[in-house]
Amino acid sequence: MSFKITGGVGRTIPNANMAASLDDDFESDNQDYYSLLNVRKEATLEELKASYRRLCMLYHPDKHRDPQLKSQAEQLFNQVHQAYEVLSDAQSRAIYDIFGKKGLEVEGWEVVERKRTPAEIREEYERLQREREERRLQQRTNPKGTISVGVDATDLFDRYDEDFEEIPGGGFPHIEINKMHISQSIEAPLTNSDTAVLSGSLSTHNGNGGGNINMTVRRVTSAKGWGEVELGAGDILGPLIGLKVFRNITPRCFLTAQCGLQFSPRGLRPSCSLMTARHLDQNTMGYLQWRRGPNSAMTTSLVRDTKSSHFTLALQLGVAHSYLMMSYQYKFQDEEQTKVKGSVKTGWFGTVVEYGAERKISRHSVLSATVSIGVPQGVTLKIKLVRASQTYLFPVHLTDQLLPSAVFYATVGPLLVYLAIHRLIIIPYIQAQKEQELELHRKSSSADIAKKKHEAESAVLLMQESVRRIVEGEESKMGLIILNAWYGKFVSDTSLKQEKAKVIDVTVPLQCLVKDSKLILTEASKAGLPGFYDPCVGEEKSLKLLYQFRGAMHQVISADTESLRLPKQSHRIESES
Repeated sequence: MSFKITGGVGRTIPNANMAASLDDDFESDNQDYYSLLNVRKEATLEELKASYRRLCMLYHPDKHRDPQLKSQAEQLFNQVHQAYEVLSDAQSRAIYDIFGKKGLEVEGWEVVERKRTPAEIREEYERLQREREERRLQQRTNPKGTISVGVDATDLFDRYDEDFEEIPGGGFPHIEINKMHISQSIEAPLTNSDTAVLSGSLSTHNGNGGGNINMTVRRVTSAKGWGEVELGAGDILGPLIGLKVFRNITPRCFLTAQCGLQFSPRGLRPSCSLMTARHLDQNTMGYLQWRRGPNSAMTTSLVRDTKSSHFTLALQLGVAHSYLMMSYQYKFQDEEQTKVKGSVKTGWFGTVVEYGAERKISRHSVLSATVSIGVPQGVTLKIKLVRASQTYLFPVHLTDQLLPSAVFYATVGPLLVYLAIHRLIIIPYIQAQKEQELELHRKSSSADIAKKKHEAESAVLLMQESVRRIVEGEESKMGLIILNAWYGKFVSDTSLKQEKAKVIDVTVPLQCLVKDSKLILTEASKAGLPGFYDPCVGEEKSLKLLYQFRGAMHQVISADTESLRLPKQSHRIESES
């Protein structure tokens, strides 16, 4: 059942097109009703009523005789009334929590079946979001690519070996690119359940190369499984036909089966593999895989992934390749998502020890460096850059021997280069980009800021009489008196002029919120409080105030979204007898 509404505050949920529109406009037009009423987002109806009554007494138009003040009071009174109407109604409050103020402006828009409870509204919204993501998938090809460039730099260190014979006339080390690999794939959704994938790759090593192209069609048969058919051709191995099936056996266990036929110059080469996996606990997976073909083997592995670490233990038994591998990765809880990792792998081929680090250098880019030390492989430095869905890999082979100098430079060299680039290039670039985005945001919201500033100044004028009575009452009982209060971005003393331009005086609005010698501010941006506005859009703000309580003066500094309760234990400036 669907219908249209023609007026009033909507208590309905919009359709998918409206959901997309709301998400686009959410940040640009969303007044914080919770901050306006100075209540928590979990505030009860009683808390809402108490705050509403207090603000109504302050802004009621009948209390002001001056025509200009009366008009300003009517505007603020209507804002408070609208905020209370929305937050006191369970359905409107749920819509506001999800969509913001735009979600309440549904006049003349098509809506879907009416929902009765906030839980149903949230469930409907999540469903619309999933449908929107499906449509986005159908509109993009999801390209993925990998470029790998292998560098042979053994001449840098082998020339210091005793058995090295220097070529006459050769003054500089010989460094060459000895291998390259390029692969690319694109996806083309055919229907809601069918997807076609086209992929190809080119490789070259020491002057010899080859390539292949593959076409895969995948169908999602149900919520529990999917299957795909693969057709491929290459200039070396010949045509390929493959089939792959995935199935969830239980909620904690799944199975993957794959088989293929390779038409090579040596004849028909069949292959198949079977893998099963099971969730051992919330963070641990166990895998068991069997492969039959050119590289027949049985592999079992244990993977544990948590918020702070990633651990892998794997054992493979095969005729050509058998190994035991153990790796550990530690994840730092910082903005750059830094990770350090190490692994040990030993088998028929020898032993390899790897260690390295990974760090996010921008919103869509991750850089990592890994040092590989092996016998008889030697020392290799691997640089990897992941940019969105593109991967760039640069393995640099330094030496065939285990030379301490190669290990040292492979470890220290990339670290010093990264620190220099990060300090001289990346940090200035990111700061310039942020300043540019901030300036554009300021220009686009300048009209709204001017409006908010005017409303704040009007609110301060309306508060004067109430603040005078509050101060007289607090002085009579030596209660809480706000002497000075500033809100905005505070900078160093050497930039006092800039500091004045980025903070506003909020002494009157804060004193107006004092009740029974107490000041309580909730965990929300203080820019939405009556008498406040944002003096520095997009920048970090704080509240600094000087208050008097029981004859003593105190100073408090609070972050913008931090809750505040006065009086409290704080730094004491001076005392009065």
